[in-house]
Amino acid sequence: MTDTPPDRLSLNPRSPHFDEPTLRRGVGIRFKGRERTDVEEYSVSEAWIRVAAGKSLDRYGQPMTITLKGEVEPFFQDVQADGGETAAEGEAQ
Repeated sequence: MTDTPPDRLSLNPRSPHFDEPTLRRGVGIRFKGRERTDVEEYSVSEAWIRVAAGKSLDRYGQPMTITLKGEVEPFFQDVQADGGETAAEGEAQ
């Protein structure tokens, strides 16, 4: 597997951009330089993220989302930036 997350990824299984093996690795998002944990979907090339808009649901029972535009930097949480070790290996030492 590559250490670069995909250009676009979604948490919703109904989306064509849903990728379960990638999500199992743990993908983190830095949006405008700040790490976010509430991202539902992102696109690096189009520079946007989707986040839930409170507890509101649409008529299909899915969370209502809003799109925020800005610099998006995805990263795998199991890989450290300084050498490619996994987080578990780095903690064991």
